[in-house]
Amino acid sequence: MSEIQFRLEQKRQILGAFPGPKSVALETRRKAVVAAGVASGVPVYVADADGGIIKDVDGNSFIDLGSGIAVTSVGASDANVVDAVREQVGHFTHTCFMVTPYEGYVAVAEELNALTPGTHEKRTVLFNSGAEAVENAVKVARLATGRDAIVAFDHAYHGRTNLTMALTAKAMPYKTNFGPFAPEIYRVPMSYPFREEADIKGEEAARRAITMIEKQIGASSVAAIVIEPIQGEGGFIVPAEGFLPTLAAWAKENGVVFIADEVQSGFCRTGAWFASEHEGVVPDIITMAKGIGGGLPLSAITGRADLMDAVHPGGLGGTYGGNPIACAAALAAIKTMKEHDLNGRAANIEKIVTDRFAALVEEMGAANIIGEIRGRGAMMAIELVKPGTAATTKEVNAEAAKAIAGACLQAGVVILTCGTYGNVIRLLPPLVISDELLNDGLDVLGDAIRAAV
Repeated sequence: MSEIQFRLEQKRQILGAFPGPKSVALETRRKAVVAAGVASGVPVYVADADGGIIKDVDGNSFIDLGSGIAVTSVGASDANVVDAVREQVGHFTHTCFMVTPYEGYVAVAEELNALTPGTHEKRTVLFNSGAEAVENAVKVARLATGRDAIVAFDHAYHGRTNLTMALTAKAMPYKTNFGPFAPEIYRVPMSYPFREEADIKGEEAARRAITMIEKQIGASSVAAIVIEPIQGEGGFIVPAEGFLPTLAAWAKENGVVFIADEVQSGFCRTGAWFASEHEGVVPDIITMAKGIGGGLPLSAITGRADLMDAVHPGGLGGTYGGNPIACAAALAAIKTMKEHDLNGRAANIEKIVTDRFAALVEEMGAANIIGEIRGRGAMMAIELVKPGTAATTKEVNAEAAKAIAGACLQAGVVILTCGTYGNVIRLLPPLVISDELLNDGLDVLGDAIRAAV
C-alpha cells in the first residue's frame, strides 16, 4: 500500500476520566430526545475521525477496529472522498435520478458492472441501504422467475425491514415482537465448520441444504437463494470450501436466482473486490452497501441484464437512490481502493491478525479461550469459548466477549462483537490503518483476552 497522509495523529490516547464530561453531557441530552430502541455500543461522542483513529469530544483518541461496521474502509475522511463531495455539493445535492438523471449514477453503475464477478452483460440499480438492496434483489428475482419462495440460511443477517427481518435468523434484538414477517421465506442449514457436529465437507453441507430445499419447498417454487458469502452479524462464518459453488451450481441447474449479499464483505474487505471471488462464484445478483460510499449512504444491486431488465419501468427506484453526493463519494472511494491496492492491504491485515492470535493460543495453553480465528482479509473474527473447551464441547463464552470489548474500550480501542451466541469478537479495521496502529490495537485486545480467563 502506498503511503497515505492523515490529518489526525495516528496514535491512541486516553486523557482522563472515561467517558469524559462532554460525552456525559451529550448522553444526558440524547436520553431526553432519542428513542431508547437506538442503542450505541460506545459511550463517547465523536468529534473527528481519520485513518484508523476516532477522536471524541473530550479529546480522547481511539483506535478504530470497527470502521462503522465495515463502512469507512478507506478511512472516515479520505481525501479523495472529501474532495469529491465538496465538488458535487457546489453543483447540486439532489434532483432525483427518476426525474432528471445525472452522470454520477451512470458512472457508478459502470464501475460496479466492471468490478463485480462475471463477464456477462450486467445492469445496476442504486439505493440507500443494505436492507433496501436486499429487498430489491428479491423483488427482481420474484418477478423474473415468476416464483415466490426465497431461501435463507441459519445465522444470516440481511437487515431490519420487514422482509429482511424475515430473512435474518437472529431473534433478539432484530426480530422479537416485530412480526408478523413477510411470507414465503424458508431457512436451511449453513456451513459453520467450527460448530458442525461431524467433519463435513462443503459439498456435503451444501447437499444437506439442497435436500431440505427440494423436500420442503420444491426447486420449481424457489425464486432465489439469498446468502452472505461470509456471514456478518451471525459470527463472520466462512463456509467450508465447496459450499458456495455447489449451491450456485444447483441454483443455475434449477432456474433459481443466486443472490450474494456482499453488503459487509464487499469492496476489498476480504482481500478481493467481493468475497464470492475467493471460490470463483459468479452470483446472478449481488447486493452492495457499507464500504461502497466512503461513509455516505449508498447501496446497489448489480445483476444479469436479463434479470434486471425484466422489471417494468418504474418498478425499481426511490427518491434518494443514487444520490449525486453519495455517487461522487463512491467513485472517489473506489479510486482510493485502486490507487492504494486495498485488496492487498486487506490480505496483509489478515496475516497480521492470524499470526498474532495463533501465537496467543499457543501461549495460553490449557487456559485458552480462543475457539477459532477465522475470516478473510480485514474481516476477521475470534470465537470465544470457555477455558479448555476449544477442542471438545466448544462451550460458548459470551461473557468473555462482552468483558473484552469493554476492557479494550477503556484502553482506547473500539472493537465490535457479533455472533448468534454473542461470543465472537469481530475485527473490521479501516483498510488504510498502519501496521503500527493495528498492532497497538491488537496488543490491547490480546491483553484483554488474557485478563478474561
